[in-house]
Amino acid sequence: MKREQLTEKILDIKREKDWTWKYITTEIGGMSPVLVVGALLGQMKLVKPLAKKAAELFGLSEIEERMLNEVPYRGTTMPPTDPLIYRFFELVMVNGPAWKALIEEEFGDGIMSAIDFDMEMERLPHERGDRVKFTMSGKFLPYKYYRNEQGIPDYGFKES
Repeated sequence: MKREQLTEKILDIKREKDWTWKYITTEIGGMSPVLVVGALLGQMKLVKPLAKKAAELFGLSEIEERMLNEVPYRGTTMPPTDPLIYRFFELVMVNGPAWKALIEEEFGDGIMSAIDFDMEMERLPHERGDRVKFTMSGKFLPYKYYRNEQGIPDYGFKES
């Protein structure tokens, strides 16, 4: 079985049992719902205790449980073709240069981690149609300056 086939099996069971992602992530627990759903969709891994809980919930075999604990090949072809996912891509293409400039001005020469990272989603009621709110928090990782001479900083933190 390939990982994509396990994802399809999980989605078939979800449909068959009429489960919501909220129900599934509550039953499995242990980490962010975004990470649990990502793992069940094949983009993240579940640590062994959570892979076991997911396997029990979905009635998976021992091999399928192990697959949930393997580090997956992440990502998809670019640009994405799904309209909702493309909008996130568009957000980065359009706003990315401004986000980069603002982060560098505040923190220095580096990046926001997508590994040491947290994200939450919530629904905000609005009179013209409910809104989707994402909150992202990633650790700032400064670039390391190699072979720097005396007096030159080791890392790209904002200079005062």
